[in-house]
Amino acid sequence: MLNYYMDKECNRIEKMKKTLLACLFGLSLGACVSAADVQEINIAYVKAPFNLQNIVMKHNQMMEKEFAKDGIKVKWHDITSGAKQTQAMAAGSLDASAAMNTASILMANAAGNPIRIATGVAHPTNLFAIVGKPGPQMKIEDLKGKTVVGPKGTVLHQTLVAALTSKGIDPKDVNFISMDLPKGMTAMMAGKADAALLAASGIYKANEGGAKTITTAQGLIQPNLVFTVSGKFAKEHPQLVERLVKVNREAHKWIKDHKQEALEIGAKEHGISVKTAENLADGSHFYDTLTQKDLDELAADQKFLRENGMMEKDVNIKDIVLPTALK
Repeated sequence: MLNYYMDKECNRIEKMKKTLLACLFGLSLGACVSAADVQEINIAYVKAPFNLQNIVMKHNQMMEKEFAKDGIKVKWHDITSGAKQTQAMAAGSLDASAAMNTASILMANAAGNPIRIATGVAHPTNLFAIVGKPGPQMKIEDLKGKTVVGPKGTVLHQTLVAALTSKGIDPKDVNFISMDLPKGMTAMMAGKADAALLAASGIYKANEGGAKTITTAQGLIQPNLVFTVSGKFAKEHPQLVERLVKVNREAHKWIKDHKQEALEIGAKEHGISVKTAENLADGSHFYDTLTQKDLDELAADQKFLRENGMMEKDVNIKDIVLPTALK
C-alpha cells in the first residue's frame, strides 16, 4: 500500500516537472497552469450527420493517447444537437465539441454564451434534409399548416426556415415541434408528424422506409460543421486547445491514408452499408482549416438568423474564431 502511494506521488511530481520544463521553454503561464490543473477533458461525440473524423478519433482512441502522457482523461458525451451542446458548455459540463454547426454557435454567442471555433470539420450541404412522411411526395409549399419535428436552434432548423421563406411562407404558419433526430424520425414514420428534419444516414433509413425527401439544404444554406471549445476553456487552456486541434487534423489525415478502413468503421457505427458510408463521406466535404469564404458565410448566416428572429443581436465574427482555425 505504501508503495502505491509513493508511486502515485512520484507520478504527480514528474507531471509537475514536465509542466515546469514547458514553462522554461517559453510557454505562457496560462498554458502551464492548464497542463497541471486539468484532470479531465469533456468532449461531445457527434457522429451525425457523418462526422467520420470524430468516429475514427474515438474508435482509435486518438484523444486518449494524446493526453494520457499528462494524466488527463478524455470523457466523451453523446450529444448530437448543437443547441444541447451549447447548453452543456454554458453549464460547464462540456469543454469541447468534435462537431458543432455554426448556426448554434452564432445563436449561443448572441445569447451571451461564448463558444469558440477551434478548427474545421465538414461542409455537408447534401446531408441535411426535410423529409416527408410515407405517402405522396410533398413539396415545401405543402408544409404550410403541417407539423414538422426536429432539433431547434440547429442547422436543420435553419434549413427549415430557409426553405419556408424561399417560398414566401411564414415559419409561424408551420407547427414546429423541437425533437431530437431519432425521436423525430420515429414520430414522422409513425405518422405523428408530417415531416422531420433529418441528417445523413437518417435520411437514407427514412427513404428506405417509404418516407420521401422534400428538400436538402443545398441551395438554401451553406452548412458548416466545426470543432469548438467553450470560451472559458479557450481562455484558460490555449495549449490544450492546440492539441485538440492537432488530434482532429491527425484524424483527417488518418482517414485519407486509410480510407477503406475508415469507411468500414463509419458504416458500422451508423448501421449502414460501406457503400452508403462512402456516399455520405463524399457528400461531407471534410476540411480542417477555415478560409475567408467560411468567415463570409458566417456573416451571411448571422444576417439570415437575425432577419428571421433566431438571434438576439449581432456578434463579432472575428471574436468567435480562434487563430488555430485559420492555420
